[in-house]
Amino acid sequence: MKQINIGFLVYSDVVQLDIMGAYQVLSFSPNATLHLVCKTLTPILSSEGLIITPTTTLSNCPTLDVICVPGGGMGQVEVMKDESILSFLQQKSTAAKYITSVCTGSLILAAANLLQGYKATCHWAFQEQLALLGVEVISERVVIDRDRITGAGVTSGIDFGLTLLNLLWGEDLAKMAQLMMEYNPQPPFNAGTPETAGEKIVEPLLQLGKPLIEAFLQQTQATMSRLKR
Repeated sequence: MKQINIGFLVYSDVVQLDIMGAYQVLSFSPNATLHLVCKTLTPILSSEGLIITPTTTLSNCPTLDVICVPGGGMGQVEVMKDESILSFLQQKSTAAKYITSVCTGSLILAAANLLQGYKATCHWAFQEQLALLGVEVISERVVIDRDRITGAGVTSGIDFGLTLLNLLWGEDLAKMAQLMMEYNPQPPFNAGTPETAGEKIVEPLLQLGKPLIEAFLQQTQATMSRLKR
């Protein structure tokens, strides 16, 4: 079978589980070559403080069959206005079979003008911002619209990875990966969405995340102005 090149964009302050959920699933295929793509090969810190070592640079990255853009913390604001990264995504998208994201990574794709006119999703707290960028936001765990595949918040990367594994290699391999991971979610609390968590949990969390949400909104508005020019 043809070897499939899958590239995960990594950058300072990236959310590691946005990458690793999907990475774990997709690594199950013997025909997948996974790349961690960054501006340099210098190790970076995730938003949680884990060290991630890139495997290739923007300039040396091979042709990709799949581009995956994860979300991040404050560092994502810089990525959304980094012309070299946005240009890289635009260039690689021309040959990619699938252009994808997890969590707020869809905002980066939109900043690169790669999601306008498509249905997509992201973390629930940032869906309004994604809509401001001309994307039809669908509040689902994984959204497929033609060659765009987007996952919702952080843990959706696993579901996204299984969806992509199915599309690329078939349902049997995807089911084997799910079984190998013993992915049978039974969370101790029913608080995985704003609706099930309730206002008592949602409001304090929004206050805790207010600086990040406001920084993202400011950059989203700047991106809107840039895309209109």
